[in-house]
Formats: sequence, C-alpha cells, structure tokens
Amino acid sequence: MAKFSVSSFIIFCLLFFAATSHFRQVSAIDDNIGAPDANNATAPDVNGGEQDDCPHSIVISVDEFGAKADGTPDNEAFEKAWEEACSSDEGVAVVVPEQKTYRLKPIRFNGPCKSSISIEIYGTIEASDDPSDYDQDLKHWIVFDKVENLLVEGGGTLKGNGKIWWDNSCKKNKDKALTFNENKNLVVNDLKIQDSQKMHLSFDSCENVQAYNLVVTAPEDSPNTDGIHITGTKNILVADTTVGTGDDCVSIVSGSENVQIRNIVCGPGHGISIGSLGKGNSEAHVSKVIVDGATISETTNGLRIKTWQGGSGSAEDIIFQNVQMNDVKNPIIIDQNYCDQDSPCEEQDSAVQVKNVAYKNIFGTSKTKVAIMFDCSKSHPCEGITMENVKLDGQGNEAATATCNNVQATTLGDVSPACQQSNNFMSWFLGKLYGDNKH
Repeated sequence: MAKFSVSSFIIFCLLFFAATSHFRQVSAIDDNIGAPDANNATAPDVNGGEQDDCPHSIVISVDEFGAKADGTPDNEAFEKAWEEACSSDEGVAVVVPEQKTYRLKPIRFNGPCKSSISIEIYGTIEASDDPSDYDQDLKHWIVFDKVENLLVEGGGTLKGNGKIWWDNSCKKNKDKALTFNENKNLVVNDLKIQDSQKMHLSFDSCENVQAYNLVVTAPEDSPNTDGIHITGTKNILVADTTVGTGDDCVSIVSGSENVQIRNIVCGPGHGISIGSLGKGNSEAHVSKVIVDGATISETTNGLRIKTWQGGSGSAEDIIFQNVQMNDVKNPIIIDQNYCDQDSPCEEQDSAVQVKNVAYKNIFGTSKTKVAIMFDCSKSHPCEGITMENVKLDGQGNEAATATCNNVQATTLGDVSPACQQSNNFMSWFLGKLYGDNKH
C-alpha cells in the first residue's frame, strides 16, 4: 500500500468531507417530509453536517494489483484491490487512474467491510462487449453489495457498451450498469455513466444515499435504459444531475420512502416516473417523495405515476414542484390502468391507492393536446390531488386540455388546463356515502 503525500492527503480529506457531510442530514429526511402541502412544499435542507476526521489515510491503485488497461478484462486486479481495501482496519481509497480505459466483465464488490472505502474513478471503465462473459450474471455489470460508508466519485466514466444488446433487444437478459444493493451511508458523486445495456444506475434496498453531479446518457431509441432506478430505498437524495436516455430519467418503485429529486435536467426519455406499481396483483408502497426543480424536455411523459390494475398498497404523500416542461408529451399523468403488454389487461377491482399528491409551479408546453391526464381507478379513485400555479400550453395557438376520470382534485391559484369535477368520482363518492349510511 502507498501512503498519501501530505498535499494529496489534505485534498482527499477535503473532498471526502464535502461528500460525506450529508449523511446525518439525509437520515433526518423522514422527520421533514409529511403529507404534501402546496403552500409549504419545500424540500428539506440536506446541506451541513459534520465529519470529525478524514477516514482515508491509505490510497491504492488498481494498477498495483496488475490492471493493464489493454482491452482485456481487468477483473482480477479490481477484485484484489477491493479485497485489500475491504479487509483494512483503516479507511482506504481505491484509485482508477485517469487517461486509461479498463475493461471489466460482470463484477461484485461485496461487504461488509472493516472501514470506510472511497472508489476514485478518474479514468474510464468499460463493460465487456462479449455476451458470453455474462453467463454467470445476466442482470448486473458492476455491483456493490452490503457495503456501508462508501464514496464513489472522481469525474470518470462508466461505459456500458450496450449497443450489441440494444440491436438484439429483449426486455430480459440485459445488465444494469451500476447497482448498489443494501448499501448504507452511500455517496455517488461526479460520474458519467453511458450506454448501459439496461438501467444505468440502480439503488436497491439502500439507506441514506446521496447521488449528485451525475451525467447519464444513452440514445433516445435505446430500449429500457432507465437513467436512475430507485427501489426499496429509504432516505435518498438525487440532485444536480442530467439524464437523457431511452426510458425513464428517474424511476421510483415499491418500497421507496423519503425520496428527494432536486435540480434535474431530463430528456430525452420517458420523464420522471413513480412506478410501475402493483404488477401481477402485487402489493406496492411508495411514500414521501419530493421532485423539486426539474427541466423536462421533449420526453414521452413528464411527471408520471403509473399503477397496474389488480395491485394493492399505496403511492402517497408526493410533491412535484418547480418544474419546466418543454414540448413534453403527457406532461402530467396519473395512470392507474397501466398495461405494458401485448394483450389487453384484464379489468380488475383492486388497485394501488394514489393519494395526497401536490403539483405546484409547473409551467411549459405540451406536445399533445391533453396536457394533464388523470386516469384513475373506478374502485380506488385518486384522492387529495392538489394543483397550484400550473400553466401548460399547447403547441402554436392550440389550447391544452385536461382529462380527469375518478379523481378528487383541488386547484389553487392559476391552473390551466384544469380538471372539471369528474362525474365518475362523484358517483363513487355518493355511492360510498349512501352505502356507508345504510346501516
């Protein structure tokens, strides 16, 4: 192991302090987000915090362990460097040097580890483009599993080499580029992630996460290449990030709670989505989500909540605010009849309940005549939908419209287009009222 020089050590400490100072504040998100209030819908402050000591007095390079960056897989060197860092009693920084390109087959960096670790990616890591290299793991390329107090940063690039998979597109048997599974106290900062085979960056069952200053890109026609995917994760901030791919810029699915999406540039892609939820009659829960500050341009959807018929659970306490839409199809959409399959979906009575959703300060242009669509469930109408200062125009001189079925919507301030009170919702409400009073 090589020790830091004094100057390098000081610089590294400052960088690590800046990145990890958020941990304590992120864990407090749960105390700050409640049911949406369109008059006080502000995201909690996650700046501040305090780090007593710089934990990384040791730095190692993957080159020390035999990495060649010559076009052949360097898995063995990366695995040895990780084993050295993970077993150290002191904090360790693992460096991927700049101006080099390292090729990796699927690889897992497993915890738990004895101390904190920083992965400093200054160069480029690219995925093997040989499909046979993925026979042992068809779902993942790079995985960090069950690691606590991890920092991944450096300004480098991860290249997924996804084109060979896109050209033979199939929804299964494609890898996610970078997956964090059951990580706690995690910072991912200042990275570029490109051309993943499937999802680019996935947080699965993590807790206390900061992801910021990221650039995630893939061609608009690349299939199923979600930018950032959040599942089963609590207390997460995604901020100051640009995403343009062939699918959702950000997708938030079941088990996620206390989620902040702040200052995002989205497009091309499918917008920012909660869901899909409830597929296969499953139970799903998402709660306490804030999207605060986004520019969404030329996407197929803007702000979307999508649930399957037959599911159960809830999507609740959600705020979308301070969003600019530029020529977006379906700028605001709640779809409780989502059906992403070739054959028609069976109509079912049960549904994931959508309630307490606020839209505030949302402006821009719709590429479709219907700018706001609430297609809610007959059996479980959308409840507590609030819209304040929403102005979406159609293209040219054409006025945009709103389509609203089975929804309880309240408007505040200037809202255009606005829902007319849904007859379907009133029928449901009266049925519930008189039905409940029969006894």
